[in-house]
Amino acid sequence: MLSNAKLFSVGDFDFRLQHLLIIGILALSVSASALLRVQPADYGFALNEFDPYFNLRATEFIVDNGYSAYLEWHDDKSWHPFGRDVSTTSQVALHLITATLYNIFGGNTPLYDFVVMFPVIIGSLTSVAVFAFVRVIGGTTAGLVASLMFAISIPIILRGVIGWFKSEPLGLFLAFIGIYLFVSAIKTNKGKTSFIKLIFAGIFIALGLASWGGVQFFLLPLAIFFIALPFFNNDNKFLFWSIPTFSGSLLLTTLLFDRPGIDFVTGYGGFIILLPTIFMILILIVQNFSSVNTKIRNSLILVVGFVATGIGILSAVSLFPSFRYMNAINPFLSATDPLVTSVSEHTTTSLSWSFTYLSVFIIFGLIGAWLLFSNTQRNSNFFIPNHLTAFALIFALVAMYTSSAFIRLELYGSIALIILGSIGFTILLKNVLKKQNIALQIIFCTIIIGLFTAPIILPEDRNWSSMAQMTPSILNGASHYKITTNDWHDATLWIKENTPPDSVIFSWWDYGYWIQTLGERTTLVDNATLSTWQIEKVARTLLSPTEHAWVILTSSPTTDVSEHYVAIPKNPEVTAIGELGMVSGLDADYVLIFLAGTRYETDSIPLYELDGGGDESKKQWFMAVAGLNPFRYLESDGSTPKPIMFETTLLGDLIPFKISSYIHPETQVQYVSYHDGLIPLYVKDIKLDDPNGPLTLVYASPSFSEAEQSRMITILIYKINHDYTP
Repeated sequence: MLSNAKLFSVGDFDFRLQHLLIIGILALSVSASALLRVQPADYGFALNEFDPYFNLRATEFIVDNGYSAYLEWHDDKSWHPFGRDVSTTSQVALHLITATLYNIFGGNTPLYDFVVMFPVIIGSLTSVAVFAFVRVIGGTTAGLVASLMFAISIPIILRGVIGWFKSEPLGLFLAFIGIYLFVSAIKTNKGKTSFIKLIFAGIFIALGLASWGGVQFFLLPLAIFFIALPFFNNDNKFLFWSIPTFSGSLLLTTLLFDRPGIDFVTGYGGFIILLPTIFMILILIVQNFSSVNTKIRNSLILVVGFVATGIGILSAVSLFPSFRYMNAINPFLSATDPLVTSVSEHTTTSLSWSFTYLSVFIIFGLIGAWLLFSNTQRNSNFFIPNHLTAFALIFALVAMYTSSAFIRLELYGSIALIILGSIGFTILLKNVLKKQNIALQIIFCTIIIGLFTAPIILPEDRNWSSMAQMTPSILNGASHYKITTNDWHDATLWIKENTPPDSVIFSWWDYGYWIQTLGERTTLVDNATLSTWQIEKVARTLLSPTEHAWVILTSSPTTDVSEHYVAIPKNPEVTAIGELGMVSGLDADYVLIFLAGTRYETDSIPLYELDGGGDESKKQWFMAVAGLNPFRYLESDGSTPKPIMFETTLLGDLIPFKISSYIHPETQVQYVSYHDGLIPLYVKDIKLDDPNGPLTLVYASPSFSEAEQSRMITILIYKINHDYTP
């Protein structure tokens, strides 16, 4: 065949035309993935979301101070006054690997530019790792199709666009390399070669775990596969040493890092990997001492006993992971922590969102699953060994199950459908090519191209390409508006240049990393959410009367100010400073709030609608976290504030607006008082402007005063007057 024509040789390797085709398709996958991922750059060359700013600061710390200093770093700009041990609370491998790559390849490129582009490069290259992984299972054609599907998968793209210097891009890259090496070693069974592959498979997956906690979900199908292997692979001698080699490499490498580290190995992580490994060995022993007629029965009895024992151990010794991981294992588990449910990416997924994200992948995934379960693959000269078929199905089914928990995990559903869909497509293609009917082949290829192209361009306002065009959060404040402003950059620059270096900034936890990294100041809470009770204190302070809030804000962390908090703490905890943690002061110097709204010109004065995704839209979450009944402060719609909120809370005084009237959104008729269906309209009303008062407005970002701007995205900074006398 023409595709086998030799082009040149390198040693014993013959480079053929088909290799050139493979390289071309992989280049197309990498390029398509990169083009989709860089689209947010149209709005500005910026880090995206919140966590990347801490990751930038941590990576910069390594570049400036070295690896050993990083591993001992106690960050005193976080979680005042406690600080943060970075190596035990961070994605350590992400910082270490990025710093190493920057030192090697960075040259004269600023570190900021390097990390902005890092997710695009590493995320696009992952399509090559996906090719290698699926190729081992389903062959070259399936691997190429999987690579192309991965390149355009929107759930994966959204977690790795330009500026998304978070865990997922590197974690997925390392995990897929590790899974590829593992499956390749199991398939080839070549002694020393397989041994080396298994060692490195464990190392790469462990690095993935230290980069992204989500790699834990790759362990679940591996654990199930360990138990299933004795039923599909007849080479018991190989299994006796191969799986323990992989498991040992993974767990030992994990011990090199403080996170996940020893707690992971001795906890549920070790349980997921080590116990199935031991159990697989027991099954092999049982099979060796059983007759041909009884070994399956005896093995199944052992499986039932293992499952029961595993559930018992988990329940008895409390090896369960945190709620977000348990929620993925049990999607029916309901969140009782309002802090968890307040995060948008923890929203429970729906059929509508699943179809939007996965689209035609669902069709090919279902076809692939059906064909793998049937004998069609054998009849099409496309045969996958039984143990690899089992692995593909286990991996895909576990991933689909995991993705049903919440929107963030839809990328696992996409991975499942990529595996099954690429194999299903390959089987269909081979069957079509067998017909030797040119018309049928042209029709088939046209339909396939149309199906894969459609979700990228249709519908116009909600296709995969447009969904990837997300505005970097720092440019719109993570508001509902798809606009760009410099308000946050201006505000953090003002903080950096106009506040004392030892200042402590009080704000909601969302903005902590921006203030620390760009403003170079200390915060009370941030996106690490290391202490839920510290976040609860911030929420209760915002809802306390201003005079009482001033006492809380200015008191030391060793002073009991429980009488000034609006609510009684729900879960007192013992901390490093004793039992005062939940009821002590905050020792802050400035208060920052963020507001987003729409400005309307009128004949008299401007009117504002405040519901754009800033703190004005998070008030119900403040109340839930603080343990307060939101309807004490909010109207029946759960959003519109009652007058009592503006009259009795610090938050009401911090918002420099008051309700002027209410308007019906359809009839545009205005009303003096609220009733269902009306939207409040605000006018400016700066309440804290007295230099001798408890707090004084000292900075408002440009959007607050720009008359021409229809959207207002403003940061307001108040100085706390420590000399105020109540």
